[in-house]
Order: sequence, then C-alpha cells, then structure tokens
Amino acid sequence: MDNHNAVPFVDLLTPHLKLEGEFVEVFRKTLKTGRFIGGPMVEGFEADFAQYCDTRYCVGVGSGTDALRFALIASGINKGDIVLTVPNTFIATTEAITQAGALPDFIDIDEDSYNMDINKLREYLKAQCEIDAKSGHTIHRKSKRRVSAIVPVHLYGQMADMDAILDIAETHKLLVIEDACQAHGAEYYSQKENCWKKAGSMGNAAAFSFYAGKNLGAFGEGGAVTTNDEVVAQKVGMLRDHGQAKKYFHDIEGYNGRLDAIQAGILQIKLRQLTGWNESRRKHADSYNNLLGSVESIILPKASVSTRSVYHLYVVRLKNRDGLLKYFSENNIGAGLHYPVPLHLQKAYLGLGYKEGDFPVSEQVAKVILSLPMHPHLTSGQQEFVAKTFMTYVNPS
Repeated sequence: MDNHNAVPFVDLLTPHLKLEGEFVEVFRKTLKTGRFIGGPMVEGFEADFAQYCDTRYCVGVGSGTDALRFALIASGINKGDIVLTVPNTFIATTEAITQAGALPDFIDIDEDSYNMDINKLREYLKAQCEIDAKSGHTIHRKSKRRVSAIVPVHLYGQMADMDAILDIAETHKLLVIEDACQAHGAEYYSQKENCWKKAGSMGNAAAFSFYAGKNLGAFGEGGAVTTNDEVVAQKVGMLRDHGQAKKYFHDIEGYNGRLDAIQAGILQIKLRQLTGWNESRRKHADSYNNLLGSVESIILPKASVSTRSVYHLYVVRLKNRDGLLKYFSENNIGAGLHYPVPLHLQKAYLGLGYKEGDFPVSEQVAKVILSLPMHPHLTSGQQEFVAKTFMTYVNPS
C-alpha cells in the first residue's frame, strides 16, 4: 500500500479544506477589528458552547490544562487537599490537580468502560477515609488531608457513571469537576433526572480541551470551563486574565490563560459541524464493530446503554499489541497508544510512592490497548483495509 492510500490516525486536512472560506473570513474579520484577545468573537463562542453543553456559563481559556486547573481553583480546592482521579489518563489531568496546589490520589478503572470504577471509589472512601465529626469533611486517615474533590475523566469519548459519582460526592461533601477534554458532545442518561445530560453539565464545573486533534479542535491550543455556577464562572474569568476584575485591578493573583479571538472564531465555525462529525464517528465505530466482531483474539470497545459515546478514540485490546502497531506502520496505517504507562508509574510521580500492582486494571490494559484510526472522514474503504490488515496479522494464512 503506497503513501497515497495511507490511512491516517486522524485527518486534520479534509474538514479544514472544506471550511477554508469561512476560516479565512475569521482571519479577515480579526485583522480588520484588531481584537486579537477576548472581545465579541470569544464571547460569541462562549455563548454558543454553553448552549451546546446545556450549561449557563462557558469561559474560554488557553488550553484544556488551564481549564481543569482554573476549574479546580475556582471551585474552592485548597492547597494540600486530595483530589481523586484515575491513573489511565493523560498527565494533564494530574498536572492541573498539582498546579492547583492539591495532591492526586488514584481510583482504578472499570475494565469495560476504562472510566473510574465506582465500586473502587466507594472502597477507597470506606477503607482509607473517615468523616470528621465537627466539619463533616472527608479526611484521609493516614495523611490527615482533606479529600475535597473527584475528577472523573470521560475517557475516549464515553462519560463516566455520573449518577453514582454525584451520589457518592454528596454523601462525602466532595466537589465533582468533570474532565471532559475527550468528550465534546458525549451524553449520559441520568436515572436520577430521567433525561440525557451532556458532558460538562453535571459536575460543579467541567474542563474541555480544544487541542487540534480533539472532536472539536482549534488551529492551535484552546480550552474552556463550563459550569452552572456564576461565582465559579466569574473566578475562572479572572484567573485566566491575571486575576483582573477589570483592567489593572487585580482582585487575586491569576494566570495568563486566555483564549484568543482567532481560535474562538475557528471553534465557533467548527462547533456547527460537531453534531454531524460525532454522528460520523459513531457510524465508524459501528463499522469497526461489524468488521472486527468475529476476531476472537481482540476485545472491542463496550458502550454502556446509559451513555452515548462520541468516540474520540476507538480503542481495542489484544495481547501482541506492539507487534500489530509495527505491522500497521509497515502498511501505512496510523494507530496510537492511549496510554502506554499509567500515571502512578510515571517518573514524574515517583515521589508519590506508588508501585506496580497498586492499580492492576489500569496496568493490565495499558499493556494491550491500541487506538485504531478514528475521525469523521474515514471512508468505508479505509476501514475495510484496517480490518483486513488487522485480521491478516492476527490470523496469518
């Protein structure tokens, strides 16, 4: 197979060329107004994305990492607090926690969804924590630190079990900050509210990334915080802009984490396409399921009936993952590993004292997961070639 017929892991050319005229107009408009940071274009995107996520507020920021860090700080996470998340995620999740002054602690994942295991969350809070009789706060017995928040990661485009997480959080007086950086438009059926809920609308606040390869991606970096809490939205607005309540009046010490106007304009255009693009991803996932469903040596993604995944990634599991990755490369098929080393075993977190075996499910799946090509503009021919190459590798004649 020559390079002309290669199957890219993600296609950042096709959708952009189709919308080229609208993108150029964003640049022209920005050039003529001179409003490069903030202004009507950013405000317009914030209003549209808040409406899309079914939230009252959206605050555009410089990146997904900024979004999660600011959401944590604005929600009241204190220095030294423990924030619970999962070890099978990108390091930005824990970077945001530590940069907010807190300490990450991990809950292992569910083997089917790759999201936080609700039973293990309950076990952690029962076995390692206690409720302070005076304050009602949840305290980690060994460290005496307050456990103040849960950051569920809606990994690969599928939302975590939010009803259960929110119930547990209410019992233990914990904040819930959604890491929705891979879940733009994903939905969860809340039995409690008897309706479908959008990613980013269920926690105290949520963080989105608009990195170029996301379902909704900018032409560079970008992020947003969504929330229904006016105070949180106002604080995030100050945090992103050096703590300013108004120009040169700094109520708090903040950061330089603003979303620029050109990126906001690009995102506003692409947001109009997002529902259709997500539906294409779902159809491609169904096609992969049909093409690969008969291969006994692999495990395909499992979608819960209570979720509508947007398939930011289509992740399979097989024993000789590294061999297949090499074989794909030889046949000009793009693939990825998300993520090959769980966070608790990364060198960056050696000081936290975790060891191999602490989170066995995350460790086990990290050795066998492989992300297949997934983007809205995959063709049936490309998917058939991926499946044929896959089956040739696992069942050579």
